Amino acid sequence: MSEDHYPPRLIAMLEAVWGEGFLSPGGPDEVARVLEGHDLRGKSVLDIGCGAGGIDVALVTNHGAGYVTGIDVEDPVLTRARALVAEKGLTDRIGLVKVAPGPLPFPPGTFDVVFSKDSIIHIPDKMALMAEVSRVLKPGGWFLASDWLIGTEDISPQMAEYIASEGLDFGMATPARYGAAMVAQGFTNLRIASRNAWYREEARREVARMKGELGARAASVVGQDFVDHNIAIWERMIPVLDTGEHCPTHLAGRKP
Repeated sequence: MSEDHYPPRLIAMLEAVWGEGFLSPGGPDEVARVLEGHDLRGKSVLDIGCGAGGIDVALVTNHGAGYVTGIDVEDPVLTRARALVAEKGLTDRIGLVKVAPGPLPFPPGTFDVVFSKDSIIHIPDKMALMAEVSRVLKPGGWFLASDWLIGTEDISPQMAEYIASEGLDFGMATPARYGAAMVAQGFTNLRIASRNAWYREEARREVARMKGELGARAASVVGQDFVDHNIAIWERMIPVLDTGEHCPTHLAGRKP
């Protein structure tokens, strides 16, 4: 049995729901919202948790990033990402690297922007994370990310049940904990903006699609049992989105 959190069958299922190369919601439009007000043209970007490659393709093709270094910890997602980047003819603009959990394997001041889309949920120590983000950013560089947060430190049984159903190593933090980690590293121009209202509606549309034609198509690839399993996860997620305990959020800060 695979020890990867994102084996090929799950990658295929999530891409069916969220779009080619994406393992979290919103696709290229949500990438654009995270970047709103920031110009990536010609800049060096680190993408923490590049997943199946859709993010990095969007950063280059839609936003003009000069070079994107995408990192992840698992082979299946990187295999999929490399195939997608090659298919798009972007191997000269996007490099994909497998890394071990822990300190980032880059010298200080390497990147203009550190980006992440819904991947740093898997990094429990937000203080250590933001210390590493600060270290690899150039002075004046930006941290621009989205992540899945929790509304309060004390989670309800309903939220615990949802997290357990995901079967993933979620290390969710509150907005306050993220803010404290960013302030501790001297970040300025902080922005912490909830996307809960958007996603609690979007998640309902996703469930409806999984129960309809999209789910039928996905079942031909991953099996109906796996589609049903994911519908059950979404149906545990929606109530905690409604309470605000599950709070997708945009994060931004500037290194002085």
